[in-house]
Amino acid sequence: MDFDTIAAIATAPGEAGIGIIRISGKDAIEIGDKIFKNKKQLSLKECEERKLNYGYIFDPKNGQKVDEVLAVYIKAPYTYTREDIVEINCHGGIIPVRRILEIVLENGARLAERGEFTKRAFLNGRIDLSQAEAVMDLISAKTDTSFNVSLNQLEGSISNEVKKLQNVLLSMLAHVEASIDFPEDDVEDLTYETLKEQGSFVLEKINKLLGTVYTGKILREGLKTVILGKPNVGKSSLLNAILRENRAIVTDIPGTTRDIIEEYVNIKGVPLKIIDTAGIRQTEDIVEKLGVDKAKELLGEADLVIAVFDTSKELTEEDYYIIDLIKDKTTIVLLNKSDLPSKIDEIDIKEHLPDKRIIHTSISKNEGIDKLEDIIEEMFLSSEVKITDSIIITNVRHRDQLLKAKSNIEDALNSLESNMPLDCIEVDIKGCWENLGEITGDTVGEDIIDKIFSEFCIGK
Repeated sequence: MDFDTIAAIATAPGEAGIGIIRISGKDAIEIGDKIFKNKKQLSLKECEERKLNYGYIFDPKNGQKVDEVLAVYIKAPYTYTREDIVEINCHGGIIPVRRILEIVLENGARLAERGEFTKRAFLNGRIDLSQAEAVMDLISAKTDTSFNVSLNQLEGSISNEVKKLQNVLLSMLAHVEASIDFPEDDVEDLTYETLKEQGSFVLEKINKLLGTVYTGKILREGLKTVILGKPNVGKSSLLNAILRENRAIVTDIPGTTRDIIEEYVNIKGVPLKIIDTAGIRQTEDIVEKLGVDKAKELLGEADLVIAVFDTSKELTEEDYYIIDLIKDKTTIVLLNKSDLPSKIDEIDIKEHLPDKRIIHTSISKNEGIDKLEDIIEEMFLSSEVKITDSIIITNVRHRDQLLKAKSNIEDALNSLESNMPLDCIEVDIKGCWENLGEITGDTVGEDIIDKIFSEFCIGK
């Protein structure tokens, strides 16, 4: 495809050793030629391709030297975008990076839109849509595990699986077309049996992919974990202990935490989006009451609840209220302050919460935190879906398309069982093929493409 030339800063803003300006398009090398000279006063085109060339960026308007840089050019089609690319490595401060970008834009390029480099890689056929989305997942990965899953997707793990299913569906469509076009060959009974066998295979594979969605959600977004309890039971101390830093203010005054505190943490490969909430209690303080209401709201959205109880005090009405709130949630119960004489009957807790894991902790002495982390790992990494699986669905859009494809193939199989006409069955098979095609971009609309790439950072 023929595009204009774009440019953007490809490194994060701020002070660093190196900043990178990326230029892509048919005029990229010409623009690089106008603004770069090496130590021997050679232009970029006179330097060797694919090698970093030491020199300077000059402003063509006045010949002023702007920065000392390393520049490289790579000719299409063997680049990320399959277009000519120039990359300039300059000093990583805000001023030099911004100044060089301004000169690039003044000399024929335009500022790239969000994700436009990767969008061009997709539109030029270098990668498909699921691989393009994996690029963003790689950048935002919060653990080694989620990084590896995204890397597998970038290498085509999902694309290959989808294409295999689409090939089976094309075979099914070919059988249908043959039976409709050549009814005199009397192959209809054979066609129905073949379609049932192939359709069942497709359904089984789609169900297997959908079975990885929950694990994928955890890897992509983090396990939404809410710390719940009365005031002063050790919730904020627990947050600090898990993060290994003093993130939340801890005092002996009940109601210190009034707002929601959110942090990401990696616990043995499980990314947690951990949320410290206001203590659950009846209060007349308007601000604290808002915090309590927010805590209850977040409880409904939580994947995991860590409920903290103070063993040095007897259970109160507020404790029993919290127990009622967490009965139907995936919960780990912490009986905190176990270094003090206990006034809580653990049997009473077990009677009210028979299916919950219970841990004795002394958060102030850092006792029980390791056991909590072990249980989190065991609960969410010992499921049927192993994190080491090469194909895990981490993208909500992919999940939605798989659900639509599943509905299509189920309708086709039901129609086959009812001996419906083949032309009716063909509609559902084709719908399944198209919905799977939206994952890789084979059948996707322009509006969806624009939406996907609008969520990227500008330099990618």
